[in-house]
Amino acid sequence: MGFTKSVSDEPLPFIIKDTRRLEHQVLLGTARVAPISLKYYGFCFLKGVYILKLHFVEMGLRKNKGSPLGPRRVFDVDIQGKNVLKNFNIEEGQLNDYGFILSQYNVLIESHLEIHLYWSGNGSTVYPQNYGPLIAAISVEPVPKQHLSIALKAGIAGSSLVFLTLLLLVLWKLGYLGGQRSSKEELKATELFPGRVYTFRQIKDATQNFNAVNKLGEGGFGPVYKGLLPDGISIAVKQLSGKSKQGIRSEELKSRLNWLTRVKIILGIAKRLTYLHEESKLKIIHRDIKPTNILLDKDLNAKITDFGDAKLNEGEHTHVITRIAGTTGYMAPEYAMRGYLTPKADVYSFGVVTLEIVSGRNSASYRPSDQTVYLLDLAYVLHEQGNLMDLVDPKLGTDYSWTEASANDVH
Repeated sequence: MGFTKSVSDEPLPFIIKDTRRLEHQVLLGTARVAPISLKYYGFCFLKGVYILKLHFVEMGLRKNKGSPLGPRRVFDVDIQGKNVLKNFNIEEGQLNDYGFILSQYNVLIESHLEIHLYWSGNGSTVYPQNYGPLIAAISVEPVPKQHLSIALKAGIAGSSLVFLTLLLLVLWKLGYLGGQRSSKEELKATELFPGRVYTFRQIKDATQNFNAVNKLGEGGFGPVYKGLLPDGISIAVKQLSGKSKQGIRSEELKSRLNWLTRVKIILGIAKRLTYLHEESKLKIIHRDIKPTNILLDKDLNAKITDFGDAKLNEGEHTHVITRIAGTTGYMAPEYAMRGYLTPKADVYSFGVVTLEIVSGRNSASYRPSDQTVYLLDLAYVLHEQGNLMDLVDPKLGTDYSWTEASANDVH
């Protein structure tokens, strides 16, 4: 969050503490408050029904006991865009045994969660200055799985069997289970695979089973063959050789990934993105910047690859995309949620990749803890604790530039 200015030009804190002693002091010892609006987002949920609990403790108002009148905090709450609490007043709610008000909801989450608490025109506005919404804690957990009846289990099993039978029939028709069809039909089936992905059989047909007549040459990685697609497009297919001595082996690469090399890779990616966004005649937004789409040559110079989901940047005509492309954990929130696409989406992804290179951790396989779910969460927690340098890969020891590493700190 941040700070806002009051009438007296004094900053208003968005986090307040309760001076009372609560049994759940860790959870409810502080609350988030704002004059107008508070909004929370949760990303990358598995689709399903979740139990959402909102914990409220009023700790910002201090009424005069000698007067029936006093400040009132009244606000609304929306979940997933739907209003669930209207003109809600914490002090008028019924406290539970722990001294707080608990509002609980079953929420269907497709991929992300949105909670909005906001002042809607009622309640005090002069005193207190932070008269808007206040919340102490939020918790989300999946609805416990229920045991299915025998009849329902039988129905699911029957439906699954029918689906499996149809799937096997389709695969047989396509030729993946021994069904016979011509090379032309085989290659035409590439239309079923978005992004132009081909099976080994399709590649063999296009190159006439890697016929020596179609051999274009041979490099350190193996021979290269010419192929022809049904639509007349010529392709080149490299057949990798297990005897190849080219490329960098795993252990050799690890020994070369010192701090200077990592900085070089980061700057190389940044340079390529700058070219795509600003210097190229056609301004391009990649949409899927991640480590597997960054190639390194023999000198460990970074190259960006896989432009299958790229979009042209039309300047003032901001893209609003209906089909989201990208990889979970690397997509910017405004793009993942609303399809709002600008070059900033690539910059966000680049930031996650930078964290991975500096920390030596993979964002997709990062193991969550009580405080963090993704690598980006870990960076935020360490930043809040003032321990951001703990993010640097411990394998580097002290052999890195503190100044360069701290440049990744975003204020």
